Amino acid sequence: MTLTGSSRLRYEVIENQPRVGFNRSDDLLNLRTTFLAEYRKVDLRVAVELYDSRVWGGDAGTPITTNEVNALEPVQAYAAADFGNAFGPRTKLTLTAGRMMLNLGSRRLVAADDYRNTTNSYTGLRTDLSAPMGWKATLIYMLPQQRRPDDPAAVRDARLRLDRESFDLVLWGGQITRAKTIGPAMLEATYFHLGERDAPGRPTRDRSLDTFGGRILADPRPGKFDVEVEALYQAGSISASLAPTAARQRVSASFVHADLGYTFASSWQPRLSAEFDRASGDRPGGRYGRFDPLFGMRRAELAPSGLYNAVGRANIAAAGLRFEATPGKRLDLFAAYRALWLADRRDSFSTTGVRDASGQAGDFAGHQIEGRLRYWLIPTRLRFEYDGLILAKGRFLRDAPNAPGGGTTRYHSFNLTASF
Repeated sequence: MTLTGSSRLRYEVIENQPRVGFNRSDDLLNLRTTFLAEYRKVDLRVAVELYDSRVWGGDAGTPITTNEVNALEPVQAYAAADFGNAFGPRTKLTLTAGRMMLNLGSRRLVAADDYRNTTNSYTGLRTDLSAPMGWKATLIYMLPQQRRPDDPAAVRDARLRLDRESFDLVLWGGQITRAKTIGPAMLEATYFHLGERDAPGRPTRDRSLDTFGGRILADPRPGKFDVEVEALYQAGSISASLAPTAARQRVSASFVHADLGYTFASSWQPRLSAEFDRASGDRPGGRYGRFDPLFGMRRAELAPSGLYNAVGRANIAAAGLRFEATPGKRLDLFAAYRALWLADRRDSFSTTGVRDASGQAGDFAGHQIEGRLRYWLIPTRLRFEYDGLILAKGRFLRDAPNAPGGGTTRYHSFNLTASF
């Protein structure tokens, strides 16, 4: 039996918010506490994990949702069993059932978000299989948790109510990978289906989405180049609005990520990479073209969430450079620059809500510079983290009809995490 936990205190502040409908400048205090109890015996594991996520200091114009608040929630309660040689020599099968967090593949479609004050949780079945020659497969059938309560007043008060799952929202599919398929590079094939329908008091866009994709990945190594390319295509149907009688639209959307990096042979392990991301946007016509990132993370590549939360995998084209290093066992850091465009100038830019249906505001959103520094004040016990970001708004974020006023966006986040 093991008992572990953590408590993260975050103070974040933003000036010239780029998202529509919120305070131009704001600050917020976040606290996330977790507690995990895990029992292991030979090939059996049983675990329960609680998350308690709360905020203080916001007002009616502060973007506080279930992304920030979820009080005393059992995000995990599962049992897992391992079966050696299940399908022959050197094979291994793991079955997991219950409520669990998931981080699959690149985490761009299915992830347990860590930077965000709350996380994603799923209830269902997971199967993991490993076989000789570097083959691995993961299959899931999940009911994603719908965080409760979700009305603004109850969220701000952090009222206690268990999250729920139902067959009104279903995610199933999986990934197959093979290591060292092209030299040192791994190949991965992905398919997920998301099915959504209205529930009493909860209208939806009735998404029925099939996401297909492939990825090639050569991990960073000192003195070597590394590469990652992932392409995803999304098809299916979606309602034109939340209205029960809304017309159905066919979906045709896409996403691509590519990066090429080089890690220098140094004790700091410095790595420099060039990166490109493009997620399609919607445009007038019969088909719906805005890419849906499902339950993917954004912090690892694009931008912080929290009060900023303006850049995600929807209607965006981003190109830039990234530098990262680990100067010592206690310290790691990165800095990144990205130029941001709209994939379609008539759709809203990424997750800002800023839109110009005429397209006359152009397609350049701006220049984003960000960085992160993490330092263990007490190794494995207490870590400090600073995240900073500047968004120099381009023509679109200045001239679009509903663009918030103000100049350059500045975001700062100070974090202190205690682990036990």
